[in-house]
Amino acid sequence: MNKTFRTIWGVVAVIPRGRVATYGQIARMAGLRSGARTVGWAMRAVPDGLRIGGRPVPWHRVINASGRISPRLDPAGETARQAIRLGREGIEVSPGGAIDLERYLWSGVAPRRSSS
Repeated sequence: MNKTFRTIWGVVAVIPRGRVATYGQIARMAGLRSGARTVGWAMRAVPDGLRIGGRPVPWHRVINASGRISPRLDPAGETARQAIRLGREGIEVSPGGAIDLERYLWSGVAPRRSSS
């Protein structure tokens, strides 16, 4: 497994439910200068059911810097699937795929895990 992708997936795994992060934000947190495209490639390559540190990798929580679901050649309906997953978490997605970053952008601080 690609070490860089694994690092990216580790960052994405701590994005809390109901929040989104941008490709560039994830790249910076993973220590990749100008690595937003690499984050995109890593999101496309997430194996189904992958868990990092016991957490699933929520690929659907990563969006572009404009606050939109990135358009893609989409024969499998991934854009719609991403919007549906975000909606299930309470994130409002416009019909054009826009998300309010002021409301839903993750601060980058990992949520505390309970010690129970």
